[in-house]
Amino acid sequence: MELHPRIFREYDIRGVEGEDLTPETVKELGYAIGTYYAQKEVKRITLGRDCRLSSEPFHDALLEGLLSCGMEVTDLGICPTPLLYFSIVKLKVDGGVMITGSHNPPEFNGFKVCVGKDAIYGPEIQKIRQIAERGRYVRGKGQLAQYDIIEDYHRYILEQIRVDRKLRVVVDAGNGTAGVVAVPIMRDLGCEVVELYCEMDGHFPHHHPDPTVEAYMKDLISKVRETEADVGIGYDGDGDRIGVVDERGEIVWGDRLMIIFARDIIASRGGGTFIAEVKCSQVLYDEIERLGGRAIMWKTGHSLIKDKMRKEGALLAGEMSGHMFFADRYFGYDDAIYASCRLLEIMGKTRKRVSELLEGIPQTYTTPEIRVDCPDEIKFQVVERVKEKV
Repeated sequence: MELHPRIFREYDIRGVEGEDLTPETVKELGYAIGTYYAQKEVKRITLGRDCRLSSEPFHDALLEGLLSCGMEVTDLGICPTPLLYFSIVKLKVDGGVMITGSHNPPEFNGFKVCVGKDAIYGPEIQKIRQIAERGRYVRGKGQLAQYDIIEDYHRYILEQIRVDRKLRVVVDAGNGTAGVVAVPIMRDLGCEVVELYCEMDGHFPHHHPDPTVEAYMKDLISKVRETEADVGIGYDGDGDRIGVVDERGEIVWGDRLMIIFARDIIASRGGGTFIAEVKCSQVLYDEIERLGGRAIMWKTGHSLIKDKMRKEGALLAGEMSGHMFFADRYFGYDDAIYASCRLLEIMGKTRKRVSELLEGIPQTYTTPEIRVDCPDEIKFQVVERVKEKV
C-alpha cells in the first residue's frame, strides 16, 4: 500500500485523517517504523497517543503493524507527549512513538518517532519513507504490555519541585491532554487552580489548542483578570508547548519566559550555556550574556534544538513557540508541564509576581508570525526562490 510522500515531514510524520492517513495506511506505517527500528536494533518501545478522535483507531492500527515486526511495546494509553519521553527514561526502553496532531486542527494527526528519548528528524524520517516504498518488512512475534506513566510522572515532579507559597493559577489546557496531568500536580504543590477547558475533548470545542496565537489566549487572559490570579498557564494539544499570562493579563512570550528561567538558572549555577531560536528577541541574548551566561542563536525546530543542546551541553533552550527544554535538573526535552512547575517554583521562592521577574527588561514589539499557506509539493522550491531574491 502506497503512503503519500508528503506525510514524511522534517520533524514528524503528519497528515489529514481520511485523506493522507487511514487505519490501513497507518498499519502500513507501523510495518515501516517497526522495520526501521529493527535496523536500529531498537526492540523495546513505549507507545502513547493524544485525545484526538482519530488517535484511537490509528493507535490500534499502528500497534498491529509494530507487533507484527516483533516489537516489544509498552502501551501508555492517552498521555501528553512529554510523558512519552519521560517513559523512555523511566522504563529504560529503546525508543517510543507518540501519536499526536499537537497544535494542528482536529482533522490532522501525526507520529513522533523516538530513538532513545530523542525524536528523529530529517533524513531519518525519510528512511522510514524509503522502507515503506520498498515494502520489504521484517516479521516477528511482538509483545504487548500496559503501563500508567502518569502516576510515576506526578510523583517525580513532586520530588523535584517545591512551591513555597500558595499561588492562584489559571490553567487553560485547550481540551488537550495536559490538563488532566498538570492540574493535580499543581494542587499537590499547594496551588489554587482555576480550570479552563481541562477536560479532554478531541473536537477542541472552545478554541484551537495553540498558546502561540493571541486569539486563543483570550479566555485565559479574561479568567486571570476576573479571578485576580497570580499567573495563567496555557498548553497546546499534547503538552509540549507553554503559554504564560502574567498577573495583569499580559502575555509573556517565549523569549521573555526564557529570561525568567535563565535568570534563575544562572543565579544558582553561576553561568551556563543557553540556546534560543532565530525568532527570539536580542534582549534575551543580551540578558544572558550580561548575567555571565553563554547565549547561542540556533535554528527553529524541537529536534534541531535538542541536538544542539546535547552538543553544547546547554542547560536550557527555548523557542518563541513555547517549547522549553530543561537540561538543568531535568532530561533536556520539551515539557510544558515541567516548565510551568519551574515557573511556579521561581515565583514561590522569589515572592515576586511574573511581571516583577522581568524587572529591568525593556519591552519589545514584534509582528506576529505570518503563516502563508503553501502546498507541500512546492514549499521547498519557494523557500529557495525567496533566498535567491533576498
